[in-house]
Amino acid sequence: MPIAASAEAVRPTRRPVNANGVPIHTTTYIGTNWTNRTAESPPPPEPGSFYPMAFLVEQPPGSVVQSHFHAADQFQVVVAGGGHLGRHPVRPVTVHYTNAHTAYGPITAGDSGLHYFTLRNGYDPGARYVAQEAAALKAIPGRKPWQTTTAPMDPAPPATSARCEEMLEPRADGLGAWRHILPAGAALQGPDPAQGMGQFWVVTAGELDGMPPLSLVFVNPDEAPRQALAGPEGAELLILQYPRRKPDA
Repeated sequence: MPIAASAEAVRPTRRPVNANGVPIHTTTYIGTNWTNRTAESPPPPEPGSFYPMAFLVEQPPGSVVQSHFHAADQFQVVVAGGGHLGRHPVRPVTVHYTNAHTAYGPITAGDSGLHYFTLRNGYDPGARYVAQEAAALKAIPGRKPWQTTTAPMDPAPPATSARCEEMLEPRADGLGAWRHILPAGAALQGPDPAQGMGQFWVVTAGELDGMPPLSLVFVNPDEAPRQALAGPEGAELLILQYPRRKPDA
């Protein structure tokens, strides 16, 4: 069944951590990651194993997280502040997607900081920084480096009817990203999860199924298309679908 994580319920997981010398805060939504693993945590899966992971990163003003890569496919969604991801200016709502073993960055926070979700469908033990591991990255067999960053999308005006906007044009392998704008009480049926390798639903405004903004749902690829209802003031949400392949392929 889908894994839901309300922004209110996960608030107690917020904690300060150090990301390669940068003091950030993370809030864990789904799964175990390098910021919340303890001695009592179950043994981690193998890197790249199918394993939904989601956490919110709060990067302080003027900070720079250097270029790095991960063992799993990844979406990032900018939800507050602004800055740059590589050469691309980012602000709410920007979506970045990268294949596993693809170097990206640096991530540079602007004057108001930069807050973004990190969302994966495969287990990753933590960032590997290009400055130290460029040779190891090039030696990974069969890697298919690819990434893309969308243009920021401004908040939508109040909706009188439901509409959908493509953020990433759907690809033959199932990768895609859509923004849905729903009026009060509107019903939504998402795309068939079997088309890809899992979906994250990200509430960016309003209320969906009683969940406030910055709430998440992960839909597994073997589930029926998810159905949801907008709240009394409508809802905006993203549906982010991973490519249809094994996470470590």
